[in-house]
Amino acid sequence: MSDRPIVIKNGPEIETMRAAGRVNAAVLKIVREMIRPGITTKELDEAAEDYILKKNGQPAFKNYPGPYPYPATLTISVNEELVHGIPGNRKLNEGDIVSVDCGTILDGFVADSAFSIGVGELSPDAKQLLEVTEKALYKGIEKMRPGNRVGDVSATIQEYVEGFGFHVPREYTGHGVGRAMHEGPLVPNFGISGRGIPLRPGITVAIEPMVMVGTHRTKVLEDQWTVISADRSLTAHFEHSVAVTEDEPIILTAQ
Repeated sequence: MSDRPIVIKNGPEIETMRAAGRVNAAVLKIVREMIRPGITTKELDEAAEDYILKKNGQPAFKNYPGPYPYPATLTISVNEELVHGIPGNRKLNEGDIVSVDCGTILDGFVADSAFSIGVGELSPDAKQLLEVTEKALYKGIEKMRPGNRVGDVSATIQEYVEGFGFHVPREYTGHGVGRAMHEGPLVPNFGISGRGIPLRPGITVAIEPMVMVGTHRTKVLEDQWTVISADRSLTAHFEHSVAVTEDEPIILTAQ
């Protein structure tokens, strides 16, 4: 992804992305409200796809190229699964952390966002993991301003997460988003302030802190999609698509 071009969006294009983002946010709200012990990840995926199609959108993830075309609308990752978990017959259990990532194409533009949530009651440590990961997302978004650089976003996320003793992966990053799901620039969750590509109005990025309890190392399961923490420690993942403007950043995937 590192060689993908950065595509500057104009005002109407950002508004179109915002419309796609509202659909994506509604999907995630529906899924969040369905999450409970005993529900299968496939049931969540089917509800998401039904809603996107009802809104005349397209699932951005389904058939996305990879080791084989991605087979679902959502990625649903549980506990040690960091990202790219494939929905299926797995039932969620009390105490699980489930991370749900969704992409929607509407009028030619992609919205991409994700959340993590506990199933029923969580341990205090798991609750802290969710709180830190979500807070890291908003700290990164706050840095999405003209005059800053990608490294300012990355370093802010890394410093916040590691300040709690958690870890961020090196292989998986945030990314530009627009007419394609993956555009430039890459926005890692680690970096050095003052370095990287300058941020300017019209840049649109999916910022996505991915956080692991025990290690920054990852491995890919035999399904060739699902990424887990190498030590199988708990993980969390939050994401918003965000536009840089002359003033405040705009969260395109807010409700």
